[in-house]
Amino acid sequence: MLELNVNGRAHRIDVEPEMPLLWALRDHLNLPGTKYGCGVSACGACTVHIDGQAVRSCTLPVAQGVGKRIVTIEGLSQTGLHRIQQAWIEHEVPQCGYCQPGMMMSAAALLAANPKPTDAEIDAAMTNLCRCGTYARVRKAIQALAAASGASTGAKS
Repeated sequence: MLELNVNGRAHRIDVEPEMPLLWALRDHLNLPGTKYGCGVSACGACTVHIDGQAVRSCTLPVAQGVGKRIVTIEGLSQTGLHRIQQAWIEHEVPQCGYCQPGMMMSAAALLAANPKPTDAEIDAAMTNLCRCGTYARVRKAIQALAAASGASTGAKS
């Protein structure tokens, strides 16, 4: 049995320690917002936060999440839409939407670490792939959040 702290809740799951965290989240904890895209940590659809850092979960052994705070897109906000999710809606970011949970998790980690990133810093941090090509709208949403002052953009756990 492995013990995980996911979205602020303790969970015990009986899985092999080498299982990718992605599958533990989706198949054992019923958190389907974290998506499978490539299986090699290249696309970012599987991005979650581990202790506040954006991490690709498709190749990370679940055992590496033990004793850490894991946040998925479902836990980004405990009280409705997170301001990043609201910015995505306001700037009409998604097309198909498949990659967007990972994009939002990457954006949340970026803004938590750097509340006012430059375009170059946004481009460097947002390495998630989007087949629909929503990159310009992603940047606009992040720029809008950076321009807004006050509220935190980081994930709550």
